[in-house]
Amino acid sequence: MVLFEEGKILYFDPFYFKNGNTAKPKYFVVLKNISHKIILASLPTSIDYVPAIQEVSKRPHCIEIPDANFNCYFFPACKIITDCGWCFPENTYIYGHQIDEYDVNILTDIYPTEGIDYEIKGFVSPYIFKELLECFKSSSSVKNKFKRIL
Repeated sequence: MVLFEEGKILYFDPFYFKNGNTAKPKYFVVLKNISHKIILASLPTSIDYVPAIQEVSKRPHCIEIPDANFNCYFFPACKIITDCGWCFPENTYIYGHQIDEYDVNILTDIYPTEGIDYEIKGFVSPYIFKELLECFKSSSSVKNKFKRIL
């Protein structure tokens, strides 16, 4: 089994940020695995930065506000999103501008042991994962480099 398979949701406790910010528990969604060397991923958050002009529905969906250069994918709390019946415990957002690249070798060195360093929460259901990728591929706020990779 490949740890960083596309669509997989992992939970790191703690997650060590590349920029040196204080480590804390974080979910991690693998968007693209490039030759098992580099992965394109996102760190979902429960912090709502959606501009007030946009009303958020109660179902998973893409939020794109071109005038505000804003893009995110919204997951409502307790809505099952994985193949194994898992859901985020709180309303959760993946922001397009926060997608980043991660080196697989560095991640596997930092987090070597499942059940101790990380937990696998499951795979995002195929329909939602396709919708998530399309959300980012069509957004003006996602870096062109990442849109090409997706």
